[in-house]
Amino acid sequence: MLRGTPGSATILAVRPRRGEPGHAFWVRVRVAGTPPYEARVRQWVAERDLEWMRPGDVVGCRVDPGDWERLMLYVPDFEEFEQAGRVGLGKILSDGRRAEATVLAVAPVAAEFGGHDDPLLRLDLELRAWDEPKPWRVRVVQQVPLAAITLIDRGGRLEAAFFTVDRGESVAIDWCASLGEE
Repeated sequence: MLRGTPGSATILAVRPRRGEPGHAFWVRVRVAGTPPYEARVRQWVAERDLEWMRPGDVVGCRVDPGDWERLMLYVPDFEEFEQAGRVGLGKILSDGRRAEATVLAVAPVAAEFGGHDDPLLRLDLELRAWDEPKPWRVRVVQQVPLAAITLIDRGGRLEAAFFTVDRGESVAIDWCASLGEE
């Protein structure tokens, strides 16, 4: 934690470890000056932190400079979240600006790893917001509720929330609104 290279990690999947304490995480790691990569992490996490470490959430990490596969995940304090411009999906949905997303492409991600009923998918989207001058493209990795599978065909329209125009780090799909459940 003290000597590791700081970075961020997007949670792709999480599950309790079988027969051992802790959880197994599959993450996409971003460290300044290097291309993103995916890794598996096994570590114990406090129950209060697990709510901030769900698929799609972005957390802090420290990477061993000698072995990029060795890393430690942690939930940054609120100030660190704000400085990094990264927050959890729930925060984006509750406080973010609204946009309409058009589905450009869909690909499965680690369907067998999470063991969830809802598949974890990579969505390439084009977003349009009333207060932005032009549309922009993003890539998000989120769990898609089974009830929403029919909405993610190419050209499908989804309701989304975002904080800033970026590549998808501050974007969350509002599945309830997309399904008309609000």
